[in-house]
Parts: sequence; C-alpha cells; structure tokens
Amino acid sequence: MIVGMWHRRVPASKAAAYREFLNKRAIPDYRAVDGNMAVYVLERREGEITHFITLTFWENMEAIKRFAGNIPKWPSTIPRTGSSCWSLNPGWSITR
Repeated sequence: MIVGMWHRRVPASKAAAYREFLNKRAIPDYRAVDGNMAVYVLERREGEITHFITLTFWENMEAIKRFAGNIPKWPSTIPRTGSSCWSLNPGWSITR
C-alpha cells in the first residue's frame, strides 16, 4: 500500500468553496481510479487559514500513475493556476 498526502492552505473565507470542490470533483476522481483504496480529508481552521489534508491510499505505484501520470507530483484534479482559492505551495508526498 502507498499513502499519498496532499496539504492545502486555503483562506478561511474560501474554505467552503474548496470543501465543495473536494466533495464534488476531487474525491470522486480519486475513487474512480482502479487501485485507489480510500480517500480521507482532514480539515482544520487556524485563524484566517484553513488547512485541508487529503490522504489517498493506493494499491501500488501503477495505481498512482493511472491517476497522476508518470511523475506523481501533482494530482490532475487540483487546479494549477487561475483561482485564488488554492495555495501556491501544495505538497504531495508518497510513503510506502
């Protein structure tokens, strides 16, 4: 099993919009990939920032590649540019 962790810092004023994005798009996208075992999202408000930590559980590296491509650095459902809702410093960790 491989666990991926994605940490987002979102302005508290935009946390509801990001939570909606996770529930409507990101989580279903993760779950749709063959080899995804589970998805969990942790949320914590800290002043004007809300932290979202997404934990994804995968059968193997091939399952991650089916989701993220050959270099699993940036999950494909996370907007890379455009909206000010998302932090510029995402983190993606792979732990075996």
